[in-house]
Amino acid sequence: MSSLLRISHLNKSFYKNEVLADFNMDLPEGKILGLLGPNGSGKTTLLKLIAGLLKPTSGEIYIDDCQPSYITKGYVSFLPDCDFLFEDCKIDRMADYYADFFADFDRRKFYEFMRFMDVESHQKIKALSKGNKEKLNLSFVLSRKARLYLLDEPLGGVDPVARDKIINAIIKNYMEKSAMIISTHLVDYIEPVLDEVAFLHHGTIALAGNAEDLRAERGKSIDEIYREVYRND
Repeated sequence: MSSLLRISHLNKSFYKNEVLADFNMDLPEGKILGLLGPNGSGKTTLLKLIAGLLKPTSGEIYIDDCQPSYITKGYVSFLPDCDFLFEDCKIDRMADYYADFFADFDRRKFYEFMRFMDVESHQKIKALSKGNKEKLNLSFVLSRKARLYLLDEPLGGVDPVARDKIINAIIKNYMEKSAMIISTHLVDYIEPVLDEVAFLHHGTIALAGNAEDLRAERGKSIDEIYREVYRND
């Protein structure tokens, strides 16, 4: 199985603060990876580097054999951990902007997500509740026919019902020729969809592997392993 994402000896520092240190990772197509760790472990920085929003201090990132650039932005769909849509815009109008900006945006799929998420598309974005904004943001990101999806804390700040909707949307969007990285510390919710996991600790991988293999080897759930890895933090 070929690697869609390859990261080799990646380092990232902000002034004297080292955020990622000699980080290595391979992610095959068709897999969903859980990027797990507490706040400050380097998850968001890693996703921004893959998305091309930050430059490495050293090391290499290849997505489908291409380094992050304007080219990879055409097939990498990134959900940041902050609002990124125009608040004064109606959802329908925002869909027009998104279609203009991303050639792989599937409008039909987007409106299917809107119905699935129970969000009315005629509303202004600023009128939505926090939970519905989270669902809207995810709907835009998942409605692209991307090769790699990067989801930074997609479950943060939403209620359990919204979380279930988001998990189901992720499952609904699974494609064999793409891959997905989900950054989260809400492991118990996201665990059922994960094929692979990587536990980050101070910018390095403390533990990584196939989720099913780790459960079998340790006789614990991924959530229980998470608590064990970070027990002393």
